[in-house]
Amino acid sequence: MLEVSGLTKRFGGLLAVADVSLRVPEGGIVALVGPNGAGKTTLFAMVSGFIAPDSGSVAFAGEEITGLPPHLICAKGLVRTFQVVQPFGRLSVCENIAVGAHLHLAGRKEALERAREVAEKVGMGPLLDRRAQALTVAGRKRLELARALATAPRLLLLDEVMAGLNPTEMGAMIDVVKAIRDMGVTVFLIEHVMQAVASLAERVYVLNQGRLIADGAPGEIARTPAVIEAYLGHGAAARMVAQAVEASR
Repeated sequence: MLEVSGLTKRFGGLLAVADVSLRVPEGGIVALVGPNGAGKTTLFAMVSGFIAPDSGSVAFAGEEITGLPPHLICAKGLVRTFQVVQPFGRLSVCENIAVGAHLHLAGRKEALERAREVAEKVGMGPLLDRRAQALTVAGRKRLELARALATAPRLLLLDEVMAGLNPTEMGAMIDVVKAIRDMGVTVFLIEHVMQAVASLAERVYVLNQGRLIADGAPGEIARTPAVIEAYLGHGAAARMVAQAVEASR
């Protein structure tokens, strides 16, 4: 579904992303991991049209989308969330989700109805009338996800949707992401929480200093010496292997 070929981006003297190629097949969940500053969010920004690459190309569903503005890429069905969640604080949860629904639905009534349907799917049904500014961190993360889902995406890019969540909230969010995949939406996610990566992803790409250093199944990645040295460490690698084995049962 997504084909990234040779993407490169420089910011002055900093090589943020260096000749990265990867693919995300339709119907699955793929993860992008790596240390802080590895270039993960820059890669997402190039794929979703917020930053133009210096070189390379992006194809979505067989169509070249390199250089298209974000709203046109979104309209084609490739939608992203953001690491820093910024809802419309004075609007209700329902109204925030309806903002995403307005991409395809012009009428307020139809957009609000779509918002209510999406809210139920992500477990926000009881919170529809609450102001967004009153939500917890977990609630805001879920709202960001719901607003993106309301655009009816085919591919959803999630930027650290687990960040700031406690173990219970994280488990609930993992279930939500799986449910979204089961709805037929392909998921490509940036994540630092290895428990989530091992539980969700079928394939993992690892970036370090802008370069792709490994890719494979979670269990394979956790055994790769370059990944252990650059990112995981031996303790986290062992836990990720164990979680990947458990998730495969």
